[in-house]
Amino acid sequence: MKGSWKKASARRTSPKQTAATKMVMIGWVIAQSIMIGTPAIAQSTRDSLSYSQLLKKIDAGEVTKVEIDEAQKTARVKLEGQKPNDPLIEVPLLERNPELIERLRDNKVNFDSQPTADNSVLMGLVANLLLFMLLIAGLLLILRRSTNSSGGGPGQAMSFGKSRARFQMEAKTGVMFDDVAGIEEAKEELQEVVTFLKKPERFTAVGARIPKGALLIGPPGTGKTLLAKAIAGEAGVPFFSISGSEFVEMFVGVGASRVRDLFKKAKENAPCIVFIDEIDAVGRQRGTGIGGGNDEREQTLNQLLTEMDGFEGNTGIIIIAATNRPDVLDSALLRPGRFDRQVNVDLPNYKGRLRILDVHARNKKLAPEVSMETVARRTPGFSGAELANLLNEAAILTARRRKDEITSLEIDDAIDRITIGLTLTPLLDSKKKRLIAYHEVGHALLMTLLKNSDPLNKVTIIPRSGGIGGFAQQAFNEEMIDSGLYTRSWMTDRITMSLGGRAAEEEIFGESEVTAGASGDIRAVADLAREMVTRYGMSDMGLVALEGSSSGEVFLGRGLSPRSEYSEEIANQIDEQVRAIAMQCYSEARRLIRDNRPLVDRLVEMLLEQETIEGDQFRKIVADYREVPQAAEVAG
Repeated sequence: MKGSWKKASARRTSPKQTAATKMVMIGWVIAQSIMIGTPAIAQSTRDSLSYSQLLKKIDAGEVTKVEIDEAQKTARVKLEGQKPNDPLIEVPLLERNPELIERLRDNKVNFDSQPTADNSVLMGLVANLLLFMLLIAGLLLILRRSTNSSGGGPGQAMSFGKSRARFQMEAKTGVMFDDVAGIEEAKEELQEVVTFLKKPERFTAVGARIPKGALLIGPPGTGKTLLAKAIAGEAGVPFFSISGSEFVEMFVGVGASRVRDLFKKAKENAPCIVFIDEIDAVGRQRGTGIGGGNDEREQTLNQLLTEMDGFEGNTGIIIIAATNRPDVLDSALLRPGRFDRQVNVDLPNYKGRLRILDVHARNKKLAPEVSMETVARRTPGFSGAELANLLNEAAILTARRRKDEITSLEIDDAIDRITIGLTLTPLLDSKKKRLIAYHEVGHALLMTLLKNSDPLNKVTIIPRSGGIGGFAQQAFNEEMIDSGLYTRSWMTDRITMSLGGRAAEEEIFGESEVTAGASGDIRAVADLAREMVTRYGMSDMGLVALEGSSSGEVFLGRGLSPRSEYSEEIANQIDEQVRAIAMQCYSEARRLIRDNRPLVDRLVEMLLEQETIEGDQFRKIVADYREVPQAAEVAG
């Protein structure tokens, strides 16, 4: 425990505080040397004789008076011929000087032994006392600054058990429900909480009770914290906000004490709202994890469960918590009576993205031709935070290019930069560039020819950061993605399209010239084909579900030794089915490339010249090419 305390203290001491302490120590050493060394400096400025010279002058009768100071080991001597106002000459003495006394008596010289006051001991004591006081003052200053930086006030350096929640008597977050777009269902769920706080009699008249808690669940960036700010702004009641990580400390019992202090303050200001962000930091399942549970975290969670719904009620206190990992939360925390409502804050759909873009475009200078509807269609799967970042990146690109308005080009480049990577210098005309062009045209052509594939958005051979030489981008069907109802034909065409790049390489350059550029495509094909066999029943093995979800929580102690759900014979059959699906789709991809070889060459030459072909232009070229043979057949 001592070692941990020392480490914690070292972490809390900033470099500025350490430098200040060093300066105090250096100043003390200099002051002590000056105070103690002052007599020595004074002595060196006076005239002096050596001990042997003094004895010779005594024998010669040149000495008239001697004052011996035993404490300082010096003799102050007055010689003949000196004026009364001249200073005495100092002579350093030995430890014992019996011959000096004898010489003085023999020559009848007046001498006197009067030791001067020795202040060195007193000065050392005063200096040490001053050092001790300076060290105490510096330590108190460090503790005070560390306390202020951690949210406490002066004199509270040891108040570890006090809650660190930010408190506002009237919540002035500056955010209202009108500022939160794209999550209308979640807003409706939480609008009732605001009404409960404003007009509770409307619900209590029919026997309804105020909900005790609402848990906001959703991916990062969907607006959970923003929604909590809007609730506080709409309700206009006292508002406490704290992060789950602020409860947990290195000292056992501190987190539970902070929970008690938080709810004590909340009861004094009821009705009020308590917002706990990232509650999974303190609400993780008890007794789980590699190596056992953490006593401090478990005690904090137990205290939180008791305060939310224990023996004593918390009338008028509404707990709002946010997390993106509901699967790790303790089941006792999720039951009704603690979190009565679990509100899913999902990724926005097309209409939601359009509203979010309108909100974030208020302070942006957009060109008249920019269509937010087009941007919303091109960004399926984007969260609210990613959409805000998209418009900000477009604004940065506009300023870098010295333009006055954000155009569609900047928005397109910003989307590519966020989803794929930073644009690099284009490759020179070489064999590598031509090979990449054939690979990407293979993908793009199959996207266009396959009936159930998502359409092509654009194809480019401009390299991107992360080792991406080029890409063929699809415009995904958002309704299918949102519903999760993927058809077998869509999956088969997607596998075929993913193998189009490898098929083009082998058809054009031969089997010996294929590259490792399709490694990611092959990995995606294997995963999708395996899910078709083991989860969706889309193979010759029939309607069997042989594997569960692949998202196992290893950090909770699960999935370390997975249980085999089928025999070795079934495993071999699964591998055979996955390979059969992949090879069948690969044969179809090669056939389409082979049958449209002149079209592939034409598209590659155009791609090498332009470096980027938009989806509409690509589809027009393919349509024109396919109409020519049909017209020839009709004429024949």
